[in-house]
Amino acid sequence: MDSPTLLFPQPDLYLQTRAGNRIPAHATILASVSPVLQNVIKSSNRIVKIHGVPDAAVTAFVAFLYYARCTEEDMHKYGMHLLVLSHVYMVKHLKQRCIKGLSDRVSTENVVDVLQLARLCDAPDLYLKCARHLTNRFKAVKETEGWRFLQNHDPCLELEILRFMEEHEKRKRKARKRREDGRLYTELSEAMVCLEHICTEGCTEVWPFDVEVRREREPCSMFGTCQGMQNLIRHFATCESVKRRCLRCKRMWQIFRLHSSICLRQDTCKVPLCSQIRLKMEQGKRKGDARWELLVRKVASAKAMASLALPKRKMVEESRREVP
Repeated sequence: MDSPTLLFPQPDLYLQTRAGNRIPAHATILASVSPVLQNVIKSSNRIVKIHGVPDAAVTAFVAFLYYARCTEEDMHKYGMHLLVLSHVYMVKHLKQRCIKGLSDRVSTENVVDVLQLARLCDAPDLYLKCARHLTNRFKAVKETEGWRFLQNHDPCLELEILRFMEEHEKRKRKARKRREDGRLYTELSEAMVCLEHICTEGCTEVWPFDVEVRREREPCSMFGTCQGMQNLIRHFATCESVKRRCLRCKRMWQIFRLHSSICLRQDTCKVPLCSQIRLKMEQGKRKGDARWELLVRKVASAKAMASLALPKRKMVEESRREVP
């Protein structure tokens, strides 16, 4: 009696479980937390029946209504039941807690059950988490009892899951294609930079006629790409194939054409055939190939992005050289 005590009024209603047990409660507290319980209390004779879940789950549910807390043990044992109760009685905070708790506990054995429950309880985030888990581990999931039950009793949901998996695989293929295309555009933009570098400054084996030959020249930062470009140029200059029909010459022609399509200084450009190819394309006066035009735009964009990152890269290289 030394410390002050909080006096609660006497319980004025009971929550009756499926086993017939009655849990005393206060109507004002329940009504303030759940609008559904508020309506039920108004139309009931002070006995609210909560069936369909274990008695212990009802006890945990009432404890959350009073104290806004849910233990990890309760979530582990009754998380799915609490999600149902929170959805039916519109207890948003408990529903969010259950969604997070069940998301952390999704496994190969329970993923089908949790997915079905998430679908019924309007929990899209939990449904998506289960669908991704099922997609990534489908070989193991299809051997579980839950998947066999789903096949026998809910073919519509099975079809929905299979469609989700198909769409997921399509998105993966598209993402992989975008990454591959991105690497291609980056490599071609590097090839354009190396071509301009070789024809303007020169590299280790190929250089312009008006540049002084320096045998001690060090390889540039993109020496791997430059070396391949120099090999192509040397082959192109010495190839004896009739009408340039060899694959390496055709590749070099395409590189010259691509450079001419994105070059912004054709009057002063030192790359061979740049102005001639552009003039020929302009005299043709015909609409180009859509795929080629797309390639030109993508390579030009990748080249511009690389040029923006070039100063930073040079600073990093210089700082590394300064380190003893």
